[in-house]
Amino acid sequence: MSSDIYNLSAVELIKLYANKKLSPVEVTKNIIQRVKTIDKKINSYVFIDEKNAIEEAKQSEKRWMHNLPKGKLDGVPTSIKDLLLTKDWPTLRGSKSVDKNIDWVDDSPVAARLKEAGAVLLGKTTTPEFGHRGTTQSPLTGITRNPWNLDCTSGGSSGGSASAVASGMGPLSIGTDGGGSVRIPCSFSGLFGIKPTFGKIPAWPLSPFGTIANLGPMTRSVMDGALLFSVISSPDWRDWHADTKMDSDFVEKLSEAIKGKKIAYCPDFGMKYAMKPNTIQAEVAEIVKNTVKLLEDSGAEVDQIEIEWASDPKKAFHILWTSGAAFLSRSFSEKQMQILDPVFREFCEIGSQHSLFDRLEAEASRGSNGTVINKIFQKYDYIVGPTMPTTAFLADKLVPEGWGEDLFAWTPF
Repeated sequence: MSSDIYNLSAVELIKLYANKKLSPVEVTKNIIQRVKTIDKKINSYVFIDEKNAIEEAKQSEKRWMHNLPKGKLDGVPTSIKDLLLTKDWPTLRGSKSVDKNIDWVDDSPVAARLKEAGAVLLGKTTTPEFGHRGTTQSPLTGITRNPWNLDCTSGGSSGGSASAVASGMGPLSIGTDGGGSVRIPCSFSGLFGIKPTFGKIPAWPLSPFGTIANLGPMTRSVMDGALLFSVISSPDWRDWHADTKMDSDFVEKLSEAIKGKKIAYCPDFGMKYAMKPNTIQAEVAEIVKNTVKLLEDSGAEVDQIEIEWASDPKKAFHILWTSGAAFLSRSFSEKQMQILDPVFREFCEIGSQHSLFDRLEAEASRGSNGTVINKIFQKYDYIVGPTMPTTAFLADKLVPEGWGEDLFAWTPF
């Protein structure tokens, strides 16, 4: 089994631990060796804390030997995107502008929940600088590649997490998502990932990008995703936005049948205009259509719909995102500004030109468009459509070939 350990899901690992057929120490060492063997080519991890991970695995092993697991993820190797605070580990956010020599004394809520659940924390995964775009290249760590094709991008900004999970360098990872940063790399890497409703997963400190930014699980299976979501969605007093009344047993909800559910199928989410002169790749459109047919064959009631937005969501997002970049860098020195990724620096410069009125108008636009979606959910249980209009493209590029220079055009959903 040793050669296949890194392919096991978190759910499978927990069962094997409980039956004393596998040890958290054996699993952790196997995955760390996997990282050492393949990650030089992929570049998923900023760093691995091997000593601490093995010690955590030993403590987990002792608990399992006495049938006293600490929590739902006891002994499961897990990674965290390097935008989220982790006590005693630096959080460099993909940037040379961050001082790594300060004291790192806090855990983010998700890091705290993972530790409480007994997860073995392996290390931090790569991100573009401050998670600002949909591909993972940064001045600090270089290019992160797609394990399915090393010539291609892993997507971003949670590209390190996606590549790690997809290639067997840990079954679970935590990503962040503002404009697709969990969903893009999961789409490009064949993973399950979600950006849940804001407040479902507590976050602290609040992102400079405000309530656009969120966190989400990244896994190889839906079951693992539900398990991880159940753990990290536990409330944290530091996040006053957090939903403290939410039912967090998402694993149990997976047993609900799809038969009789009403699905709104939207082939382009009303975003054709944002992609012009391009459109959804034929292969992608066909796969989505086939998936919808599977849902229909399973008993779901499917209607194809068109979304008519109240206002331009792309314009609003651009204002909110670049304003967030400007806010993040507001106290940077000239030296710090000069060592930023040129694209992120441009975002900061654009954002600094927006007025308070621009920002408020964008928030109002976001609210009116949210009402459009809520209206659809008055009739339907789910909305189904593509995650991305294209498949993974070359790793050293910021946009797919033929899509011009607009970094927002190829991520419209």
